[in-house]
Amino acid sequence: MNPLLFTVILFALALVVLSLILTFIPVGLWISAMAAGVNVGIFTLVGMRLRRVPPNKIVSPLIKAHKAGLNVTTAQLEAHYLAGGNVDRVVNALIAAERAAIPLPFERAAAIDLAGRDVLQAVQMSVNPKVIETPIVSAVAKNGIELRVKARVTVRANIDRLVGGAGEETVIARVGEGIVTAIGSSVDHKAVLENPDFISRTVLTKGLDAGTAFEILSIDIADVDVGKNIGAQLQTDQAEADKRIAQAKAEERRAMAVAKEQEMKASVQEMRAKVVEAEAEVPRAMASALREGKLGVMDYYNMQNIMADTQMRDNIARSGKSDTPTDPNSKK
Repeated sequence: MNPLLFTVILFALALVVLSLILTFIPVGLWISAMAAGVNVGIFTLVGMRLRRVPPNKIVSPLIKAHKAGLNVTTAQLEAHYLAGGNVDRVVNALIAAERAAIPLPFERAAAIDLAGRDVLQAVQMSVNPKVIETPIVSAVAKNGIELRVKARVTVRANIDRLVGGAGEETVIARVGEGIVTAIGSSVDHKAVLENPDFISRTVLTKGLDAGTAFEILSIDIADVDVGKNIGAQLQTDQAEADKRIAQAKAEERRAMAVAKEQEMKASVQEMRAKVVEAEAEVPRAMASALREGKLGVMDYYNMQNIMADTQMRDNIARSGKSDTPTDPNSKK
């Protein structure tokens, strides 16, 4: 074999082996750690490769923590990464807490991160409180006037209660409930309009931040508007309901009266039918009396004369009433 060709092949094989070694062993990262004063062994970096942990995800935050004066080990960062945490964000949060003199151990920061909360944002909120604006809260005073209130709540993150503490939605709901209670206990809505800070003082005394991940610093009333006269509207609705009830009862009485009238008409018609039936029996009775000799012919004629005379007097009386003038000024 040609010696030159053999040399080229050996050189190529050496380059391949060297590239494989450099790929598997992050020599450049090891040199960076050594230059920063971080004691990370080359075999430790190889072990990270074997555990499928990217060495740069551990070494870079470790260098950052070491430069910030934090006592963080490689094992802690690697365990947090394997648990699914964000190592870089946790280290940044620890550095921010160290600079702000906030006590935050690595275990708590890792627990907050694994709980799904942004630990860096929590530390920043502890230093720089956040303002939460509530939606418009509608409440009614005792005199029936509606007030529409919007508040701004200044909160600071409570590091000790971030794990398991309620979020912003709970704080907003509790503040809204406190506003409704404060306005509802007011006798007159004008007193609330004159002193809006009455709402803030009343709400702050309730300890609304208990069990939450925040500490309420202040509650400021941003806007108060007068809404509807709920009391008058309720009275109007009650009057309308009473009116409908009265109309229904009147309609019921009218229906009962109509039914009673119909019943009386039916009774009168029944009585008339009985009278007609009885009158129809009179000729039969008279004929029977004549046949049996209980009634004489002269008696019958006298009775007919009496009936005719009675009918004539009745007709004369009726005709006299109809001829009587109704107007007192009319001439006879």
